[in-house]
Amino acid sequence: MTAPLRIPFPVVDEVSRHCVQEEEPETVLIEAHLPGELDAGRLRKAFLEALRRHPRILMRESPGPWYRRRYEWELTDEPDVEAVGFPPPGPGSLQDARGRAMAVAPPLTASPPIRLEAVTAPGATEPGADGGAGDGADTVTGTALLLTLNHTALDGPAGLRILATTAEIYGGRDNSAAAPPVRPSGAPRADAPDTPSPWAPSARVARGAPDPHPGPRRGNGLLHTELPLPHRPKGSPYTVNDRLMVATALTLAHWNREHGARVRPLRITMPVDDRPRDATMPIGNGTRLVEVPFSPEELDTSDLPALLHRTALRTRALKARSSPQLGHGATLLTAPWGPVTARGALTRALRRAAAPWMSTTLFSNIGRIPYPLDFGEGAGRAHAVWFSAPARMPRGLTFATASTAGRLHLAVRWSRALLGHDDGARLRDLFAHHLHSTEAAP
Repeated sequence: MTAPLRIPFPVVDEVSRHCVQEEEPETVLIEAHLPGELDAGRLRKAFLEALRRHPRILMRESPGPWYRRRYEWELTDEPDVEAVGFPPPGPGSLQDARGRAMAVAPPLTASPPIRLEAVTAPGATEPGADGGAGDGADTVTGTALLLTLNHTALDGPAGLRILATTAEIYGGRDNSAAAPPVRPSGAPRADAPDTPSPWAPSARVARGAPDPHPGPRRGNGLLHTELPLPHRPKGSPYTVNDRLMVATALTLAHWNREHGARVRPLRITMPVDDRPRDATMPIGNGTRLVEVPFSPEELDTSDLPALLHRTALRTRALKARSSPQLGHGATLLTAPWGPVTARGALTRALRRAAAPWMSTTLFSNIGRIPYPLDFGEGAGRAHAVWFSAPARMPRGLTFATASTAGRLHLAVRWSRALLGHDDGARLRDLFAHHLHSTEAAP
């Protein structure tokens, strides 16, 4: 019998593996709403075939002794577990599925580290993921597909690629990626001279009022909402992503002022993904992280056009810069100079020591969903797609956006140790307010 192929963990996977916490699992959730219903047998068959077409996803963590120098992925020909589930429809089904995505990561020890749930609840209005009142994002009129990824193995763009392949196989229709939107022309320029020093401790998200509960609660809180898609005037020097980034910064500055937090520079982590979106897309954790800084002075201003322009210069320069996914320090940490147990302990200790310098929050914008996600006759094409990134402490809060069918889909996700459902709703409302203010800027 041929031994299974093994692949050493890349840098991002290994750092994530070292920092795994059971109380706040590192999961990515992609939620797509379809107007119709899906056949269970056909969906299982299509998803399995999609996994086979992207073999890097059919894998599990290979067991090994404590003194091994590398974690390794072990590729498998078939799944070890049933990856597709169909919760009983009815009130609470969507809430429960979201709760599982926030609290229970697909295990790394069973192939594949991904889970798909199809929730059917015609006309049912669900409460939010933290138990509070929902909005239009919580109304299921057909089928909600919830794809949960273990972030140690996969990221959001890779999950979207898997979902697009599943849709193509299920519906028999072309789900190729659309051409990317046209960006402002011109060579990237250096950051503005007043860019805050990267060595200054960054602002933390002020503590809100976490929901009372009798014991420890796993996972994150989550709110989905739908907003008008920001308009980008022709010839504008800044993109919709820049507007969203500024709205995120203004939201955090507003929140911290309301809660009397110490004034410090904000730093917002932004994933950048340069992979192709077609069937050749490498599956795994392929994004690199950059940090966009904001000084307190530039966020306490009425000159929004100037702020938007500076943000555009910074984001373009950061995107154009070539750098390792998590920086040079992570590359050194994951070099196999000693057993993974020793390097894991060092990584966790350094992460705790560096907490004051960690970015304030993470903002991730997929942009226009590049795939139709068309499941064909009967099920239809996705009319709403949300995705969310982990919100583990010390950041404790993430914002993620995507656009589908001419609407902006926002996910606000938070650590339950830092914020409660009412706090999440307030942050959502502040984001909508400040996004509208950037729209009004000439």
